[in-house]
Amino acid sequence: MTEERTPLDVLAIAAHPDDAEISAGGTIARLVEGGYRVGVLDLTRGEMGTRGTREDRQAEAEAASKVLGLRLRRNLGLPDGRVEATVEARERLAAILRLHTPRVVLAHHTDDPHPDHCAAGVLAQEAWYLSGLRRLAEQDGGPPAHRPARLYRFLSHTAFAPSLVVDVTRVFDRKLEAIRAYATQLEAQDPGDTGKHFLFGADLEQRVITKNRYHGESIGVEYGEPLLAEGPVSADCPLVAMLAAAPPGTSRDE
Repeated sequence: MTEERTPLDVLAIAAHPDDAEISAGGTIARLVEGGYRVGVLDLTRGEMGTRGTREDRQAEAEAASKVLGLRLRRNLGLPDGRVEATVEARERLAAILRLHTPRVVLAHHTDDPHPDHCAAGVLAQEAWYLSGLRRLAEQDGGPPAHRPARLYRFLSHTAFAPSLVVDVTRVFDRKLEAIRAYATQLEAQDPGDTGKHFLFGADLEQRVITKNRYHGESIGVEYGEPLLAEGPVSADCPLVAMLAAAPPGTSRDE
């Protein structure tokens, strides 16, 4: 069966449902508000999470996608808690990049205490490169080779010095709404569950607010999301151009 092609401007590759919303939800919302086609590819269904079921996470991801206005949401179906950058996984991901032809990829940083996040970051990098190999594309028998112009890392747990910080002040309420769609991940499930984030012991929503306030202050705005690129960022790179065309205080529909 031939997969349906949905052309994208930006694709966020996340280890679990809710990772893209937590780490890059504001950037996604701002790009969508500017009229750009944005999709999210979750690598797993989050089935190993302490809170919620596989079905819960799927329903929550669908609700969050509607809040953000995503053009596409897909799931690679890798095993949660066991994500590996295998040859098979990276070639499947490369095929998705060729199919949807995003100009920009957003992905996890490879320095993160969660092994799935690290592996997802490696997998995104390797698939990004492989997607541009003509002979591999011909061997696959699908769409022609296409390598996105740029790959950026978003922040999960381990801090980094960002290459750029995106002003997400205007759309920050929408980001929080998308995160709140994952109700099972935010609420205590039993008397022994304190309702806190397990890794750092802090309320997840409060951690998001704190981090985005910190990065927003670094560029003189209320809320910001940090992104990391390898090497200098050109003023003409696609993501910068898209953000410039969709400034934080305006919408293309206004």
